[in-house]
Amino acid sequence: MKTQSELSDSELLQSMLAGDEEALAALYRRRQGSVYRFALQMCGSQTIAEDITQEVFMVLLGDSHTFQPARGSLNSFLLGVARNHVLRRLKRERFYVSIEEDSDNDATGKGRFVTTAGPLDDLSRTETVESVRRAVLSLPERYREVVVLCDLQEMNYEETAEVLGCAIGTVRSRLHRARAMLIEKLRPAREEKVASATVKSARCFA
Repeated sequence: MKTQSELSDSELLQSMLAGDEEALAALYRRRQGSVYRFALQMCGSQTIAEDITQEVFMVLLGDSHTFQPARGSLNSFLLGVARNHVLRRLKRERFYVSIEEDSDNDATGKGRFVTTAGPLDDLSRTETVESVRRAVLSLPERYREVVVLCDLQEMNYEETAEVLGCAIGTVRSRLHRARAMLIEKLRPAREEKVASATVKSARCFA
């Protein structure tokens, strides 16, 4: 007989629906971390992220019939529910003022931004975590969520498309645009560091 740690999400869910409270606890332990991180990276508030995490699992308890395994994984379902709650909270409370909301069509590369593969990998080595966090939070929601899911949560395009309920091509184009926006937003901080280092170096020879 399988232990709970060996059971799949779907198997744990079926046990939960059959009244097994330990199965619910096991699902919560397994999936609450990704739900909380997604909410936190989207809104920047620990309190709100904690609230949304609780709300997501309340939805799982009350509306688990809305989960369709044929349409994606339980993790994608939970993140999709979290996304809906996050967007409602952001719309109601407007924590952050996003930069100009360009259309998805701008992600074709015809605009003034130039994208590179995995910019967060390079930026994490040269920018502080706080700078990157602020830059991500300043993105319009539809671009922020693809960065959070693909670059921070390390989900693939297919999984991200499941969470967002959109085509894989849409995920690719939004991520392309979002990465370009991040590079542009982080450039001033990087240039300021270079200038500061240059001044300090000059002082050594004064």
